[in-house]
Amino acid sequence: MVKRKFAFIFPGQGSQYVGMGRKLYEAHPEIKAIFEMADDILGFKISDLCFNGPEDKLRLTENTQPAILLVSIAAYSYMEMRSNIITKADFLSGHSLGEYSALVVSGSLKLEDALKLVRARGKYMQEAVPVGEGAMAAILGADDSLVEDVCLEVTKKWGYVAPANFNSPGQIVISGKIEAVNKAIELLKAKGVKRAVLLPVSAPFHSELMVDAGKRLHNDFNEINIKAMTIPVVSNVTGKPYENEESIKKLLIDQITKPVRWVDCVKYMYSNGVRDFIEIGPGKVLSGLVKRICEDVNVYALEHPSEIDIFLENLKQE
Repeated sequence: MVKRKFAFIFPGQGSQYVGMGRKLYEAHPEIKAIFEMADDILGFKISDLCFNGPEDKLRLTENTQPAILLVSIAAYSYMEMRSNIITKADFLSGHSLGEYSALVVSGSLKLEDALKLVRARGKYMQEAVPVGEGAMAAILGADDSLVEDVCLEVTKKWGYVAPANFNSPGQIVISGKIEAVNKAIELLKAKGVKRAVLLPVSAPFHSELMVDAGKRLHNDFNEINIKAMTIPVVSNVTGKPYENEESIKKLLIDQITKPVRWVDCVKYMYSNGVRDFIEIGPGKVLSGLVKRICEDVNVYALEHPSEIDIFLENLKQE
């Protein structure tokens, strides 16, 4: 019998919502302790922000990032605590911020350190470009090469814009100066692209405009002890696993200015035998993307204790 290969994948910014994590908090004292530890580490009640909002405060990048990380690790911890069936994934990965969750699960980063890092990361990314100067837009139904060519054309004539996320075939996000992003949308629509829409984000993430954020985060990493991974983690920057712990710091800093190559990440794991992708954390965004990248896979979105319990029970019976 061929062993099933599992990948645990972790969501990034955009998956947050008011109320997330509450059921996990109430499910078990050990999970409650994780939320209380995060409150102490960050110096404010991030647990209350997750459970009760307000939404506009939860949506602030410096709050969103540690909040999603916290809920993702709480969900993983609940699953680990309940299961003696699926103790270890074959691969881990995450979308942007979600890569930090993957590295915590791999044993490379301590949760306490990861919470501080992503809190700082969100703050630095927000402050790198003044509000109103940058933008991001989703381009739907276009070939990668067309989007890349249009971005190069616009950058030469009107200002910087570049692909930021390769999310799935026909779904690319671009990022850059607001005038350049709008011009790219205009040109892409003129070339037959049916949908190109501005996203409700506050900064041009995963672009060269984030260089200052990367430099600032570099200093924070100097205070962090990075350990060897116990499970391979697939990097957004390369679409391949980190080679060693020395590469983690470099690639996480590069990730701020480089595009998220989510298609490459999923295809790498698929090519190495993974047919079961388990999204752990708030929302179901990655489950949808994975299914569009590789149709013949199983996807599971696990966030609430009841979802995790049902999944584990079904797995036990297979």
